[in-house]
Amino acid sequence: MKTWICTTRLALLAAMLVLLPAQAQTYPNRPVRVIVPLAAAGGMDTVTRGLAQKLTGAFGENFVVDNRPGAGSLVGLEILAASAPDGHTLMMISATTVIHPLLYKSRFDIVRDFAPVSQVTAQGYTLVVHPTIRANSVAELVQYVQANPGKLNFSSSGIGSPIHMTTELFQIATGTRMTHVPYKGMGAAYADLVGGRIELSFATIISSRAHVKAGRLRALAVTPAKRAPALPDVPTLREAGVPVVVVNWYGLIAPAGTPKGVVGRIGGETAKAMQLPDVTKRLIAEGSEAVGSSPQEFAGHIRAEHDQWARVIKQAGIRGG
Repeated sequence: MKTWICTTRLALLAAMLVLLPAQAQTYPNRPVRVIVPLAAAGGMDTVTRGLAQKLTGAFGENFVVDNRPGAGSLVGLEILAASAPDGHTLMMISATTVIHPLLYKSRFDIVRDFAPVSQVTAQGYTLVVHPTIRANSVAELVQYVQANPGKLNFSSSGIGSPIHMTTELFQIATGTRMTHVPYKGMGAAYADLVGGRIELSFATIISSRAHVKAGRLRALAVTPAKRAPALPDVPTLREAGVPVVVVNWYGLIAPAGTPKGVVGRIGGETAKAMQLPDVTKRLIAEGSEAVGSSPQEFAGHIRAEHDQWARVIKQAGIRGG
């Protein structure tokens, strides 16, 4: 009897081991939906559509982008969480998706409730000031703000946005205090920044580059660990004496419980796509960097981001709702 039970268990285990690779090998068997929690035509949407095209070619099945903006990615997360964990529904996320649940009520824990697939890109910010501000370096800006606490206004795309959080981290590191003016989007924020009604901001490299080159804004530093190819003459914050490194990023996640074999295949093909010369060339021109990490590496990145922004929220006393 015991021999029969052991034999049966071994047979079941063998069947499971065969089934898991089979699931990965037969994936996908229908079009794959890739949720983008932001409106069409933005940076995330553009990157996702480019990747979807590459994955369509790699897998021989359509990867279709579905824009579902709203509530700091919560609308998209609700859809993803309710989807079958089979790899046929994915979602592109950013630092916003990690920060939002730390500030606002949410039933989701990004670290716990989803399966990381791959980090796709990393893109830094530029610390820009209006030309009327008499600061030609980060040191001069810090000196001015320390002497005039609360006098300068900085813009962001909303409370808890990566731009807001980056500025809070900068203030913590430099012992400065400025006044936050949140906007519903960066379009209006840029208009006020270029118009001189807002004095400074951490703006994306690609969106600020044209204003910097035209002299409408002055770039003092970039936030990545290395200088940005799109603005090679602008120092990093670390080079400027501020020990802060920040990159915004995009990455793919899947519903919790998605088979590891399927997650691994998607992550592997994503990594290959992000190293294609046409992809890397386009991203560099836009101020971004192609990443393409493993699921395990991306999981570690999400945890690190979660911990860092939780500390900033606590230190800065930021309140959401």
